[in-house]
Amino acid sequence: MKTLLLLRHAKSSWKVADQPDFERPLNGRGEKSAPLMGRYLRKQKIEPNLILCSPAERARQTAALFTEAAGLDSELRYDERIYEASALRLLEVVAQADESADTVLLVGHNPGFEELLSLLTGEVRLMPTASLAKIDMSVDKWGKVKEQTGRLDWLVRPRDLED
Repeated sequence: MKTLLLLRHAKSSWKVADQPDFERPLNGRGEKSAPLMGRYLRKQKIEPNLILCSPAERARQTAALFTEAAGLDSELRYDERIYEASALRLLEVVAQADESADTVLLVGHNPGFEELLSLLTGEVRLMPTASLAKIDMSVDKWGKVKEQTGRLDWLVRPRDLED
């Protein structure tokens, strides 16, 4: 059985009006929520073997803060296909993950992440910024991932963890 984790990037800044979307950094709230989610994953005692991340600045920063707080030393790869990806493109990324990785963490964006979660599990859930979902896949190889091959184990948002 494989496990897929989906981490939507944390809250980004809109301070610079003409800044390209790809280059937008995290804002203060995002800089707090990404490590909060990382600490949550550490408490769950889950360590992904592979992290596939969008190369957009806000996703890169989210991954860095999250992995540090989670105490992860997993391999991290940036995959351009994740930025602005549809659910079907994300499904392709997942299906091509290294078979040696039992747990894969994807760091990216909506609406693709909400659509992928629905495609894999049949559940329609909102994934606000910095949300983390754990999907148990009923496959033994990533290459066998397709629609309805996953079950949502949990979905946690930063506001669920704040005091």
